Amino acid sequence: MRMTQRLRWLAISVVLALTLAACNGSSADTTLAAGEGTAPTEENGDGGSGAAPECSVDEVDGPLNFYNWSDYIDPDLITAFEEQYDVDVVETFYDSNETMIAQIQAGVVYDLIVPSDYMVAILIEEGMIAPLNKDAIPNIENVSEQFQGLYYDETFSYSVPYQWGTTGLGVNLSVLGTDFPRSWALVFDPELTASYPSGVSLLNDPRETIGAALIYLGYSLNETSEDALQEAADLIRASNVTTFDSDQYPDNLVNGEVPVSHGYSGNFFTTFAETENPDNWEYVIPEEGATLWVDNLAIPTAADHPCTAHTFINFLLDAENGAQLSEWTLYATPNAAAEELLDPEIREDPAIYPDDETFERLETIQDQGDAEILYTDYFNMARGG
Repeated sequence: MRMTQRLRWLAISVVLALTLAACNGSSADTTLAAGEGTAPTEENGDGGSGAAPECSVDEVDGPLNFYNWSDYIDPDLITAFEEQYDVDVVETFYDSNETMIAQIQAGVVYDLIVPSDYMVAILIEEGMIAPLNKDAIPNIENVSEQFQGLYYDETFSYSVPYQWGTTGLGVNLSVLGTDFPRSWALVFDPELTASYPSGVSLLNDPRETIGAALIYLGYSLNETSEDALQEAADLIRASNVTTFDSDQYPDNLVNGEVPVSHGYSGNFFTTFAETENPDNWEYVIPEEGATLWVDNLAIPTAADHPCTAHTFINFLLDAENGAQLSEWTLYATPNAAAEELLDPEIREDPAIYPDDETFERLETIQDQGDAEILYTDYFNMARGG
């Protein structure tokens, strides 16, 4: 295949992912509906992902090699699926979309992956995920109307929503008290961060971390001008950052290693709940705005067992299984049938299901085409690379 500018970015991501190993328009764009930058579909002929596999409902064709974010599914659901369909599920984990796509580009074979919204668009365009056979996924009808017409895959041609949430800040109240700014200043204001002897933790993720700095500076997190990206990189370098981490960041917070940590909503909630004093911690959606993301289930074109993958997707879209998933992860569900079964404490928690005022401040990460490489370049620069 000819190495396009996009694939050059992917190749650089491979190197960056391996190096960092030793995770979502305009600033007012909070819609999940289709718009500019809509991903290619089977109908428009782009992407070149081939035909959907011929699978029937509940068909399995071998074990499931499941490549997922860590701590992102109830182990009991895995066990239930294995017992119901008499197949094994082999789980492997990643800490960013860039790490995941680097592995696929390197030829590692998985049957099911969990890419975020903008990454779905890239995977479709590069022909790395296969069209879905919706006849084998009857529970797809449970997906909420809010998630119909997603900008990166309008008709669920290649992906199905899995979970959604926000990216914000976890705070140790015993260190900061309760009278602190609900702002990105907690990690980007040098005067504030200098007062934390142990520094702060930021995600090891180009789009999320550069995006957060851009928001604090008054830009869209999808800004691509190099002047703005340079500002963001300089801001990050000037902050008192102890670690860039997309895996252990909630543990680093509750263990006292840092007083403020950048990360994903549900990971904080589940970690806080396991501490002796859950009220000692707070999850903050910064007042300047934050990322609204949707993670999805998708099947790589090289999958060995696509029918088992379809059956697993259908299994997770069952109402009861979907509710069990969100009650374990403490992320919001895009499954309308499952949402009706959720514990009211989860369904009515504004930190999990933001109110309208907060929702207006959220923004989705969108694929910026050839400019994607810039986020990686400036993130590497921010880290001192």
